[in-house]
Amino acid sequence: MASRGNFGPAAAGLLSFVLLLLQVSAGAAGDCHFPAVFNFGDSNSDTGGLSALFGAAPPPNGRTFFGAPAGRYCDGRLVIDFIAESLGIPYLSAYLNSVGSNFSQGANFATAGSSIRRQNTSLFLSGFSPISLDVQSWEFEQFINRSQLVYNNKGGIYRELLPKAEYFSQALYTFDIGQNDITAGYFVNMTTEQVVDFIPDLMERLTSIIQSVHWLGGRYFWIHSTGPIGCLPYALVHRPDIAEPKDGIGCSVAYNKAAQVFNQRLKETVARLRKAYPDAVFTYVDVYTAKYKLISQARKLGFDDPLLTCCGHGAGRYNFDQKVGCGGKVQVNGTSVLVGNSCDDPSRRVSWDGVHFTEAANKFVFDQIVGGALSDPPVPLRQACRSKGQ
Repeated sequence: MASRGNFGPAAAGLLSFVLLLLQVSAGAAGDCHFPAVFNFGDSNSDTGGLSALFGAAPPPNGRTFFGAPAGRYCDGRLVIDFIAESLGIPYLSAYLNSVGSNFSQGANFATAGSSIRRQNTSLFLSGFSPISLDVQSWEFEQFINRSQLVYNNKGGIYRELLPKAEYFSQALYTFDIGQNDITAGYFVNMTTEQVVDFIPDLMERLTSIIQSVHWLGGRYFWIHSTGPIGCLPYALVHRPDIAEPKDGIGCSVAYNKAAQVFNQRLKETVARLRKAYPDAVFTYVDVYTAKYKLISQARKLGFDDPLLTCCGHGAGRYNFDQKVGCGGKVQVNGTSVLVGNSCDDPSRRVSWDGVHFTEAANKFVFDQIVGGALSDPPVPLRQACRSKGQ
């Protein structure tokens, strides 16, 4: 008779299988099961806000995934779309989109061209949105108040289209903003030193907005750094003086220096918020590293020239024209002719329109950040309600 603890091969195999199941079960139990996502940001995460306000993003935007324009300045999905997919919730409807929206599991307050601080200009003069981050926070407060009033008093179909009250404290709050603050400074002829000098003010404003969201019930924050702006064709073309010198892959050293300073200050800001609000969880996500890895290793990763715009116009280095963008038309002998065409295979390009990434590039970035390897603390997306070690 075998002694206790002396297992045969079959029993040992069964024990290993049981232990594996327990490990999987424990991992699943660690997931946060966010019932909703509320997003704040700019065009990197806009799913239809600017289109609802100022006219739809034209074809060929949306060609790869949606088959038609879908409010995104991209051929398909954005990082925020992949986040929603990963969490098992529908793609986020833009708060400003009044037609066909479903806010039952979140809302998107991002609009293309948005910045942390208000720009002293108009969309038509500069391309920057009037929906700055403080406006987005006011929209969010209005959304909470109005949605719950309608949910409770009207009921019916509204209970299928609006979030439950408890979702606001259980949701994941995502932020992806700051790129336009940096470029706005450069586009009014500031030096890199001048741009860097106003970054502390940006951090104060961002802190104030996050504090407001916390006061309104937000507890779980997933905050993206800004990307390597110096690798984007629109930035390189707009300020050729700032574009020089370039690094080994053709990205502007100055632009990227400003982005790196912004990100370092952002990481410090998130750390201070973490200490100030121990009842909340703040995750800083290093998107810069993911994007620079893609651009610097593009050909190794299956892409072609990372600085060449897929959907654009012009025979220059970047296939980018400041006056005729993706989907843009020109008049030829009295006839409107589409010249802002898409390349044949967007999945091979990093840059979609000279400003934004392609769906394939966005998917790469998401794959880099979803597991938590580039996060502080290093927690996966699905466990972003937990601090490291919890």
